[in-house]
Amino acid sequence: MTNATVFIVDDDSSVRDSLGLLLGLRGYRTAIFADAESFLQSYRPDWHGCVLLDIRMPGMDGLALQQRLQALGCALPVVVMTGHGDVESARVAFKAQAVDFLEKPLDQTRLMAAIDEALSQSSSSRQTSERREAFAKLLSALTPREHEVMDLIVAGGHNRDIAEQLGISPRTVEVHKARVMQKLQVDGVAQLVRLSLNETGRDGA
Repeated sequence: MTNATVFIVDDDSSVRDSLGLLLGLRGYRTAIFADAESFLQSYRPDWHGCVLLDIRMPGMDGLALQQRLQALGCALPVVVMTGHGDVESARVAFKAQAVDFLEKPLDQTRLMAAIDEALSQSSSSRQTSERREAFAKLLSALTPREHEVMDLIVAGGHNRDIAEQLGISPRTVEVHKARVMQKLQVDGVAQLVRLSLNETGRDGA
C-alpha cells in the first residue's frame, strides 16, 4: 500500500527495536514512538497505515490512546499488544475497533497477519474516503433545484410525482434529471441511487 506506515508505540526500547527491524526487513515502512504523548503530538490526519500499540506505558496507556484517536476521528486501524492480557482489556480494545489483541511474546505469524489485515482496512477506508470526496465535489456543481430533483429520484419518485411535488412540468423534471446525470457522471437512475447512498453514507455504511 503506497505511503502506508506501521506506527509502533511502545515504551520498551527492545520491543521497538525488534519490531522495527522485523518490519523493515519485510519491506514495511515504520515510525517509532516511545509513548502515547509523543505519538499524539506528532499525529497528522493525513497519515496512512496502522498503529501497533502497547497497552502498559507510563503516562497515557495504550487503551486510552486508542480511545483518544477514535474520538479524534483517526482512521488508522489499531493492533493492540500487551504482556499482561486480560479479558477486560481485550473487551475495551475491541470495543474501540481494534483489529487484533496480541499477547507478548508476539507470535510473528499472527503479528504479520494482523498488520496486513489492518493495512487492508486502512486502504479500503482511504479509497472510500477518496470516492466520497470526489462525489461531494461533483455534487457541489448541482443547482439547488437539481439537488431537490436528485433527492426525490433517490427516494423513489417518478417524474410525474416529482413534477407535482415541485410545481414544475414532467418535461422540466426530465431536463433536470438529465443535467444531474451528466454532472454526476452516471449512466442511469440505478447508478445514481447507488452512488448517492454509498458515497454520502446515507445507508449507514
